[in-house]
Amino acid sequence: MSALFLALVSIVGFVLAYFLYARFLQEKIFRLRPDEKMPSRQREDGIDFVPTRRSILFSHHFVSIAGLGPIMGPAIGVIWGWLPAFLWVFFGTIFLGAVHDFGSLIISLRNEGHPIGEVVRDLIGFRAGTLFMLVIFFLLALAMGVFALLIAVLFTDFHPIAIIPIFSLIPIAMMVGYMMYKRNVAPFIATIIGVILMFGMIEVGLQHPISIYQRFLPRDDWNRIVKLHETGRLSDISRPAPVAEFFNKAGDEESIRLINQARLRSIDLWIYLLLIYAFFASVLPVWFLLQPRDYLNSFELYVGMILIYIGIFIIRPEVVAPPLHLGVPGVPHLFPFLFVIIACGAISGFHNLVASGTTVRQLGRIGDARFIGYGGMLAEGLLAVVVIITCTATFGTRAAWLSQYGDFSAMNSLGPKLNIFIEGSGTFISSLGIPYDFAIGLISVVVVSFAMTTLDSGTRLMRYNIEALGSTFKIKPLKNRYLSSLIGVVAIGYFALMKIGGHPAGMTLWELFGTTNQLLSALGLLAVSVYLFEIRRNVIPYILPMGFMLAVTLTAMIFKLIEFWEHKDIPLIITGAAIFILSLWLLVEAFVLFRLFRSARKEAARKI
Repeated sequence: MSALFLALVSIVGFVLAYFLYARFLQEKIFRLRPDEKMPSRQREDGIDFVPTRRSILFSHHFVSIAGLGPIMGPAIGVIWGWLPAFLWVFFGTIFLGAVHDFGSLIISLRNEGHPIGEVVRDLIGFRAGTLFMLVIFFLLALAMGVFALLIAVLFTDFHPIAIIPIFSLIPIAMMVGYMMYKRNVAPFIATIIGVILMFGMIEVGLQHPISIYQRFLPRDDWNRIVKLHETGRLSDISRPAPVAEFFNKAGDEESIRLINQARLRSIDLWIYLLLIYAFFASVLPVWFLLQPRDYLNSFELYVGMILIYIGIFIIRPEVVAPPLHLGVPGVPHLFPFLFVIIACGAISGFHNLVASGTTVRQLGRIGDARFIGYGGMLAEGLLAVVVIITCTATFGTRAAWLSQYGDFSAMNSLGPKLNIFIEGSGTFISSLGIPYDFAIGLISVVVVSFAMTTLDSGTRLMRYNIEALGSTFKIKPLKNRYLSSLIGVVAIGYFALMKIGGHPAGMTLWELFGTTNQLLSALGLLAVSVYLFEIRRNVIPYILPMGFMLAVTLTAMIFKLIEFWEHKDIPLIITGAAIFILSLWLLVEAFVLFRLFRSARKEAARKI
């Protein structure tokens, strides 16, 4: 199978979907009107509600919804073969993910820009809205905790070259936001300045990787490592893994213990620093940090994706992975876990929080809703397709691919899946004459930047959710953005710092996040279905995807709870069971409401 063919099918299919299916949803299902009231203008406050240019908001929305999901999910999902992964991403993006995101944006827009939890409260009832908000709280705390841990691991174990570019972007973004919103500098000029500085810092990061694990090593041990490096016996001392591997070959168990201990302490320190950053990103005006940071970040992604696609067109590689690859040791059942592992890139519940949280509060014109809500998901689908191609067409032979994807337990970890994508992308980009090291550095920064943008956006969304709970229960202090952000950061920190058997619980939490995230997408589709049913519109484009996602996620959640029970992971059992029960309760509330609607309609028909 030609990778070029898959790329072309995706591009053409997504373009047609945007001009045909998205227009059908806009004109026939939601019937958007030019005079729709825009919450960003009606409630403009300069902090959260800020009318924003279409191009800037698209970039902000796209980077916020993307994160690491469309990279991590497809990179491991191809273990079942390229065909199921590609079909799920292609059709899932068009008929589930983009539909879900667009609908979430519209029902929030028509409810004064309230987040989806409050929309559910108004649509279905007080209990249902409260249940939905509690599910969102668990999801965001869990997901952002995982992302904080993943970023800390990436900084420590894989990409210390990304640290300078990532953190230098914070003051660069603040400068660009100030220039555009307070000094009225033309966006084009501010963008050029910001992008040049941003890409310049990538080169600085390549030359100056930052490593902090040595701060937790005894001075004598670190001096010994430096001498080994100076004599050429150790080539890379910026990361703990190569150093630990050296001492492992030498049989020095004490040095290995000290290095592993220093590594864990380094990860914890990065988590604390990231939580501090997330707090400030949550409380500062959206135009000052969050929006310009995501906007500038998007240019790294656009450049990376465009270069990769051009590389695919030049190299025209063959997909060496098999179409179907079943019976892999340790791999779970294709159904339901393919549809859980590949979430972002097909459909993700986190997106309804972004669409009804930060995005709706910045949407300046109703004409931008389809472009941002539906089009943003199509862009993410294109990224997921790139990942599928990179992870199936850059190995040369099927045997080389099987050496990486022949064991599920080896692939179900952070390092292998990200490195395959990063190295494969570097191969495509370097075919254009760009130095391989710079290509690797660019994609590494893109990967870590994605995780950072999800963390800061997610923390702000958590603040909105806590404020909504405060409004629901009339707890005035919770409506204070500083207190609600602090509560959110503490909850995120709990999961980020959670240990299972003395080790970070990251990948175990990621599996629970995947199931919970997809369950939230089903509940988001449910909310839109209730809205459409209430206003007497065609609910089929939403109720069919909702039914499918409910079948997938409830089945997956049961499997995961059984697995947690077998491993006696009590915190995960409690968290998973709470989410499962809350979701079932919410479904019952919605079903009762559907019956009430039907009864009322029949009664009205009789009177006529």
